[in-house]
Parts: sequence; structure tokens; C-alpha cells
Amino acid sequence: MLVDPITSMWSDRLFQGTLVVLLLAMVFTSLEYAAARVARVARKEPATVGAGAEDTTGTAVEVTEPPADASDGAGDRPTRTRSDRYGRIGVSLMILAVLLHAGSIVLRGLATYRWPLGNMYEFTSALCLMAVGAWLVLVRKHPTLRPAGVFVLTPVLLLMFLTGTVLYAEAAPVVPALQSYWIIIHVTTITLASGMMLVPGVASLLFLIKRNERPAALAAKLPGAEVLDRLAYRVTVFAFPLYTFGIITGAVWAEAAWGRFWGWDPKETVAFVAWVLYAAYLHARATAGWRSSRAAWINSAGFATIVFNLFFINMVVAGLHSYAGV
Repeated sequence: MLVDPITSMWSDRLFQGTLVVLLLAMVFTSLEYAAARVARVARKEPATVGAGAEDTTGTAVEVTEPPADASDGAGDRPTRTRSDRYGRIGVSLMILAVLLHAGSIVLRGLATYRWPLGNMYEFTSALCLMAVGAWLVLVRKHPTLRPAGVFVLTPVLLLMFLTGTVLYAEAAPVVPALQSYWIIIHVTTITLASGMMLVPGVASLLFLIKRNERPAALAAKLPGAEVLDRLAYRVTVFAFPLYTFGIITGAVWAEAAWGRFWGWDPKETVAFVAWVLYAAYLHARATAGWRSSRAAWINSAGFATIVFNLFFINMVVAGLHSYAGV
């Protein structure tokens, strides 16, 4: 089957454009985080606590910038802080990046006349798209999370850079083993779940920083610990069934292709270890005494296992899944 070189070229250019736009989004989300002010002042009178107020106990209080869209005093126009303006620009750029990225993946499929998840380049590219898309949905529902966007974009940009350099593969047909409708079901589901898992993985790490208040300069501007903890839990609750379904469909495909449901292939084994860790996290999150730092550590370990499976197992260890190439 022939490959359309023109469509493939435009797919690559849209991918490159996505990377540039995400870099700009990273700049503005970093500026938003840096511009957010958290002043610590002493209070005098408990009844008159406010910005710059003090009480006789000398207890320190966090005072942040006025909320976005607050009145400017004249009642005419809402005022926005510098941090808020930077954040809005960053979100707008992320939306543009998602559109460009989706176009890149669609054109890749059109260029090769197949489902565009046939190798590591395509899989990791789609994973990054899902991660940014999931973050935008969360920010839409919970705007207070937006300052943490810089910590989500950091691993996404790293993955995107590796995808466009180390993992890049020319558009081409896939090997016969991947010419199955199961690639649409199994690989797509795993991609969606893995991309979403990036968000709670980052949220759990930020939760641990915020809870321990170390490093203090980093922790001071993060969203509240409870907010980060709820974010990690809710996204994992949504992504875990998708991940489970992906593993099950992978076993069904393995039986059709290789004559057995499970063969302890390295990729299968590490995927199962990640599944156990996420199941343990959800159980720990519902268990008294494990709902805070211990559960967050388990969730972080699960995310680290997925990253390990994505790179080390695919690129270093030989197995039945090695035919997808890099």
C-alpha cells in the first residue's frame, strides 16, 4: 500500500508546529506561576484580618493577588492580574496546540491509509495529545488548578521532543501483525488511559511537595494539597477502567494473534505491574490511614512504571511487542 508523501509532510509540519506552540505555552504558564504573589504577613486583630492586617499572635497568613475578574473599584471593568493574563494566554496556546496536534495525527493516518497508532512515534504523540487535552478539561472545570499547568507541560514537552527526534519514524504501512481491527480498540484505549495517567501522576508529586512544604518556594504557589489530592484520585478513577479494558483487549488480541491470552512478555508484565499499583492506589485512597502521602507515593510509582514501560521496555528489552519499532 502506497504512502502519500505530501500528506505525510504536512503531518510532520503540524507536529513541529505543535511543539513550537507548546513551548510558547510553557513560557506563559511559567510566567503565570512566577507572577503569582504569595505574601506572608503578620496579623494584629483577628476581627480585621485582611491583606496587610496583623494580629497580636504574629501568626503568618498567606495573602494572594486579588481574584481574577475582580472589580477595579470604579465598578466599570473587571481587573485581571498579570498572573491571570499569562495563564489565559497559556491556556489559549494549549488549545491551539491540541488542534494542531490532532491535525497532525489525522493526516498521519490519511497518509498511510491506516489507524495512526502503529509505532512508538505515533503512540507517544497521541499520548501527549491526550495528556494536554485532559489537562484542559480539568482546567475548564477547576480554574484554580491552572498555575500547576507548567508542571504538566514539562513532561509533555520532554516526551514531545523525544517523539520528534529519537522516536521519529517515517510514515509507512505497518507489519502484518498490526493489520488488525484490534489495534483500533486495544492501542487506542491504552493510549487514552496512559495519557490521562500523566495528569494524576504529576498531581500526586505536587501533592507531596505541597504537603511537606519542601521546597518551600515551590510549594507556596501550588494549589491546595486537598485540591491536588482530589484531582489525582478523580482522574485515576476515570482512567483506571480504561486501562483495565486496554489490558483485557490486549489479551484477547494476543490469543487471536499468538494463540494464548498471556505469555509474560516484558511489556505485558510491566503493564500488569502498573495495573496492580493503580489498583493498590485506589484501594489505599479509600483506606483510613493511607489516604494522604502513602497513597500519593503509590500513584507516583504507578506513573513511573508506565513511563518505564513506554521507554525502557519498548526500546531496550526485546519481546513480542518489539515489532512496532521506534
